[in-house]
Amino acid sequence: MLKKRDLYEVPVLYELMSHPEVFPYVRHKAATCDEFYFITKKTMEAEEHGELISRTIVDEYQQPIGTINLFDIENNHGFLATWIGQPYFGKGYNRLAKEQFFDELFFDHDIETIFMKVRKTNIRSTKAVLKLPYVALGNTIYPEVYQKVNQQEDIYDIFAISREHYISYQQFANLEANPDHEVV
Repeated sequence: MLKKRDLYEVPVLYELMSHPEVFPYVRHKAATCDEFYFITKKTMEAEEHGELISRTIVDEYQQPIGTINLFDIENNHGFLATWIGQPYFGKGYNRLAKEQFFDELFFDHDIETIFMKVRKTNIRSTKAVLKLPYVALGNTIYPEVYQKVNQQEDIYDIFAISREHYISYQQFANLEANPDHEVV
């Protein structure tokens, strides 16, 4: 479902990113495939320096279908940015990719909180975020983060996933899946 970024996947991802239902919501936009090569190379270099964590989302045939990234990592907190190509909308890839990425972030990288800033006008992304049972609306819980991303005008909602909420949810889900498991 996820793999490290690679330059060979750039043409496929660029084509998917260019779709009008995807492009407005991509954090690092590219007007040409060459520009997307450059952005991808810079992204890979930034990950090597610990500035971000970036993965390619792949389908069941290992074909690239989007990206998922944690940007602006500071004090074990970061901002999530995800996009999936339009042909893959509504097929469950978004949630699967997020949960696999969250496992990596919380267990392998010691991230404490993942923030998601979503344009208040982006209904598709808001609905996708609200499907995550461990997410909290962060506008009032993290007022400093909310103010920081809305310095010019009030256009983003902030959602937050803490390590504690995520792990707690996963433990509860495992109990539901294994009802005969005895809790001590």
